[in-house]
Amino acid sequence: MTPAPRLAFYAPLKPPNHGNPSGDRLIAQRLMHTLGLAGFEVILASQFRSYDRTGDARRQARIRQLGEQLAQRLIRRYLQLPASQRPQIWFTYHLYHKAPDWIGPIVADALSIPYIIAEASYAGKQAGGRWDLGFNASREAIQRADLIVSLNPCDEGGIHDAREEAPLAYLPPYLDTSLESAPLAEREPTRLQLSQQFNLDPDLPWLIAVGMMRPGDKETSYKLLAQSLQLCQQQNRQVILVGDGRAEAAIRQAFAEIPGVCMTGRLASDTLIPLLQASDLMVWPAVNEAFGMALLEAQAAGIWVVAGNEGGVSSVVSESNSGTLVPPRDPGALARAIDQLLERPEQLAILGEKARNWCQAHHSENQAEANLRDLLLPLVKPSLQTD
Repeated sequence: MTPAPRLAFYAPLKPPNHGNPSGDRLIAQRLMHTLGLAGFEVILASQFRSYDRTGDARRQARIRQLGEQLAQRLIRRYLQLPASQRPQIWFTYHLYHKAPDWIGPIVADALSIPYIIAEASYAGKQAGGRWDLGFNASREAIQRADLIVSLNPCDEGGIHDAREEAPLAYLPPYLDTSLESAPLAEREPTRLQLSQQFNLDPDLPWLIAVGMMRPGDKETSYKLLAQSLQLCQQQNRQVILVGDGRAEAAIRQAFAEIPGVCMTGRLASDTLIPLLQASDLMVWPAVNEAFGMALLEAQAAGIWVVAGNEGGVSSVVSESNSGTLVPPRDPGALARAIDQLLERPEQLAILGEKARNWCQAHHSENQAEANLRDLLLPLVKPSLQTD
């Protein structure tokens, strides 16, 4: 029996075992799991973060130095192993100018193995800017890659700018739909229990938003949502905000005058999933959202999504099939969409089931597993498949 090909996995922006939850961490975790299902022996090569938030050139140079030192350490470690125990593929998830890959290309070259990138972002306008070092490194990684797996169609134009004939393949964002999609045995008792836990009215529609409360785009999304809710004609509803972070105080202030708001803080999945399943509508402005894993989780849980049509959101929310897309950063349009849906609350469960079915058909882990297997296995060198 041929042993499973060994795959070295690395996420320079945020390792999959990072302490702070985010969509990026979730995708890294799911990719590692799915690659294992696809037949690979997945090894987390490094937890090194190359992210520089502020554009500090000296800090970036230090990060590069550390990354290159780690690469040499990994090379020495791997070359001490028998050939049958060395990685046969290097797989980097999510690189861009603020979080380039200083490790993968060096190791892949030294071991003569394929170098794969999933979710590479490249914007020519960053050339010569504060992250020029990471910008150039990302371009070189894209040019070196044997395969680039795109999770966001919005990234593909930039990738082709960096490398005209880029070896590009699209992988729709996905999750393990069996978790969120497991129907609640008794939705009403669970909703009643959650209403008591979070002081919610079980007889009103529940609108839910899930996102880290950090400065920048997430904070802007929350504040746009607050503006939209103030414009809504339908005020007889509960609004559930799930998340925490450095911008929580400012976000709390933005919602201070809006009735029926519940801020739950950060929730573990064993509480979040039942809360999603018990809710009626996911609402999110999605400012600069790459695609939004929370939007997928909502659909898998069986709730309709209303979101701003920005970034890669349309790649995970299908208009009329799993949600309603509104013009970006338009509080009035978001408010009107919410009002229209709340005018017929009896239809929300039907729409939620429609969203669940769409998510299972188009964004399941089973499909991603097959796609990754078909994309990566042909890249494994036959001479390295056995001793």
